[in-house]
Amino acid sequence: MRTPLLFCLLASFASAASPYPEKTPDTVGNRLLDRYFAEQTREIAMSNGVGHIEKAEDWTSKAPEYRRQLLEMLGLDPMPEKTDLKATKTGELKHEGVIVEKLHFQSMPGLYVTANLYRPEKVEKPLPTILYVCGHANVVKDGVSLGNKAGYEHHGVWFAKHGYVCLIIDTVQLGEIRGEHHGTYSKNRWWWFSRGYTPAGLEAWSCIRALDYLETRPEVDKTRFGVTGRSGGGAYSWWITAIDERIKASAPTAGVTDMQNQVINGCVEGHCDCMFFVNTHRWDFERMVALAAPRPLLIVNTDKDSIFPIDGVFRIYQNVRKLYELLGKEAHIGLQVAEGPHKDLQPLNMGAFHWFERFLKNADPMAVIDEGAKKSIEQTSLRVFTELPKDELNTKIDETFVPLAQIPAPATNETDWKKQSDAWMKALKEKVFAGWPQDAKAANPNKESQADRDGIHMTAYDFESQSPYRLRIYIAHREGLRLQDLELIALNVLDEAGWDEFCAAYHSRFGKLIEVFPGLQDDEAAFAQEKKMFETFKWGMAYVCPRGVGPTAWSGSPKAQTQRLRRFYLLGQTLDGMRVWDIRRALQTIRAIPGCEETPLWIQAHRDMAVDSLYASLFEDNIKRLDLHDLPLTHNGTVAGDPQAVAPAMLNVLKHLDLPQAAAMAAIRTRVVIYSDKKEAWDYPATITKNLGKEKQFQLREPVKVETK
Repeated sequence: MRTPLLFCLLASFASAASPYPEKTPDTVGNRLLDRYFAEQTREIAMSNGVGHIEKAEDWTSKAPEYRRQLLEMLGLDPMPEKTDLKATKTGELKHEGVIVEKLHFQSMPGLYVTANLYRPEKVEKPLPTILYVCGHANVVKDGVSLGNKAGYEHHGVWFAKHGYVCLIIDTVQLGEIRGEHHGTYSKNRWWWFSRGYTPAGLEAWSCIRALDYLETRPEVDKTRFGVTGRSGGGAYSWWITAIDERIKASAPTAGVTDMQNQVINGCVEGHCDCMFFVNTHRWDFERMVALAAPRPLLIVNTDKDSIFPIDGVFRIYQNVRKLYELLGKEAHIGLQVAEGPHKDLQPLNMGAFHWFERFLKNADPMAVIDEGAKKSIEQTSLRVFTELPKDELNTKIDETFVPLAQIPAPATNETDWKKQSDAWMKALKEKVFAGWPQDAKAANPNKESQADRDGIHMTAYDFESQSPYRLRIYIAHREGLRLQDLELIALNVLDEAGWDEFCAAYHSRFGKLIEVFPGLQDDEAAFAQEKKMFETFKWGMAYVCPRGVGPTAWSGSPKAQTQRLRRFYLLGQTLDGMRVWDIRRALQTIRAIPGCEETPLWIQAHRDMAVDSLYASLFEDNIKRLDLHDLPLTHNGTVAGDPQAVAPAMLNVLKHLDLPQAAAMAAIRTRVVIYSDKKEAWDYPATITKNLGKEKQFQLREPVKVETK
């Protein structure tokens, strides 16, 4: 049985990848969420695309910073150390005048990249070179993964036959050593968001190191690098083109579309996590595409691709083409569209081949390429490893690729603490909660209705948190008391369990005030308990459900919920990050209610809402006390133990701090009471408050237990 709402406060006081979006029911909560995603997508498209650029200087002056931001969003700022590649050739084969080398290198120690290098049998001078990045080709024979490179061998053969060197590299997902791209798609690794990790960054790093390797080869003209690949490989082609100017021409195939397609139309549901950067700076994808300018860029797609729809691809092309025009390089951008679905089709390949002939060889643009790429090599012959290395990190690289923040020792004086806490607050504002509204209006509570029942007075106030979300605060207290007579107001931030308990206690008497009722049996004992508390104390109890809880809850399958959480991520947010905003707005609303301006204000919350409330308290002044029950211990999902110990995702937070540091910041501002039997987990705030002479501001208590009948 769950702990009844308010009992905890009383005890405390007394002791001091589908290609199509899943259809979901047409409910109020679902409609609100759809509106929210549409409004946020339009906001990003209007402010953070490239269609609004009017002068070449507007772009060239900002492009270096945009490139740095992209590196940051890929987890590559600062750039990892370029360690010894330890490139190793394990064999080669000859095929129709082509030499195919089987090799591997380590992009960082223990992170293996398996590859096949294709070159003409006779090389008389350094040749233009193509980095071919694989899409998701699941090539397995007799239980052995041959890597997705084996599914794209025909591209390597074509390039080598036509006077190129071509390096085809495996990705972590579906490579010979199988890592993971599906962390949030199907593995519930929501801590990837908190970590600031995306496998897109991992694949971008493999591409950077692949170019480093190619520069060591005597057959390679390192002034003439091109890149291509389809689907996932199309996306990785975008990453390396945008961040590494060694790429002189690129032809990404079926690897990008705009935010409208991804978020509003639901294409995100057909993609694993390697397709997206951590959108800290809230870009539309065309800004990333534009970082290719003014180098030759061919955007390649089919007209019936369900996960990269042609309308979004065309919108990107039109806007980026205008930028090329401003830069005087309109001839350097092209659009190749072929009829067909999301497949590796010859018309697409022919367009890319033609593009590289023009821009890496200066070939006659009117020349006709009449030979396509045909599969011709036995796939098993392309295997690099006969035995997988025991020191490989590929299968767990998500745990280390983006480093955790180095948490400093607890400060021992006010000066050091202020410096550290100011730095953390800056990071929270700019990197964790940058998706909050930038121009929110002052809180304006709207008193909807009120009622008196059995000695309790309840009032309902509506407020706008963020369009289109209007949320409701319920304030209850002893009948006959005025708001200005209350000794404190405790804001109870409700999750679904808390909402059920609130409704069970109050709905039978205040049903007209409660917007949506979950249909639970009345809990008369809980109501009697609340009534007794109000008779004893001059307290006001406020209740609020952040978005997605209670009246605004959305419905659908677990898969649908997963894809909604991923949409927030594409918008540079997380669901719980925006719930922190809702709690802030609820606090501002209470302060705006006449009679509540100076009343001592407490916050009480359980589970994930305790995390959200903790962060909200850092941004609002004059909070008297926090009572946090069942508070998770960390945002880091790699820790062993109970999954309930892992906090909800906050974008990038682990690159800067974790929950104990947030608790320390809160405890310097207000009194914090954490109910936990994991006392060692909270040593950091305990030490900080002791060092700064504020021991009474932080307290650990045993979890409140309630007897059940």
